[in-house]
Amino acid sequence: MTGALIFDFDGTLVDTEAAVLVAWQETFRERGGELPLDVWHTVIGTQHTAAAMFELLAKDDEHLDKVAIRTGVRARVTELLASEGPRPGVKEYLEDAHEQGLRLAIASSSTGDWVATHLNRLGLADAFEAVLTGDLHEAKPSPDLYLAALAALDLPPSEAIAFEDSPHGVTAAKAAGLKCVAVPNPITAVLNFDHADLVLDSLADEPLSALLSR
Repeated sequence: MTGALIFDFDGTLVDTEAAVLVAWQETFRERGGELPLDVWHTVIGTQHTAAAMFELLAKDDEHLDKVAIRTGVRARVTELLASEGPRPGVKEYLEDAHEQGLRLAIASSSTGDWVATHLNRLGLADAFEAVLTGDLHEAKPSPDLYLAALAALDLPPSEAIAFEDSPHGVTAAKAAGLKCVAVPNPITAVLNFDHADLVLDSLADEPLSALLSR
């Protein structure tokens, strides 16, 4: 029996991925270059994004002001996300989960302050019983975040379902023993999700009750 739903945050609950990508693309273009999407795809769902971007930028500029770049990227991302709401179907899933007595958690490779800022902005902070983040646990594709979420909920993996938007996230969830539903966002939709138990274009495509009946 399913007792809990554990969601990735970036790109799954909210399409932050697009804003982060745009901010880094603009950073590269300001310096006369282009961000290779094949490199971007390798870091989605991990904590390696900034390091990978700086490594690429350093090929043309050995004296990068990383602090200034980080500050500028984050400010641009915040600007882009100011009016961005949850992805389609998310609110309905959360409401239906509460009605059915399912517990909710987040397992995100991002930092706690990032996740908390956007949960508060969206009015979703109280929806989740546990929020596990990458500043306290090893990031995906390690299973640590999902194992920590299960421990916080005091549930075995057989009683929870994970929701992810990236192959790295699916790998982490499966390594922790969970069933995993992949809900790719526009950026990750071109990637391989064969290891997911189910792939949906959007949570709006299938009500939670129908998904659970599977």
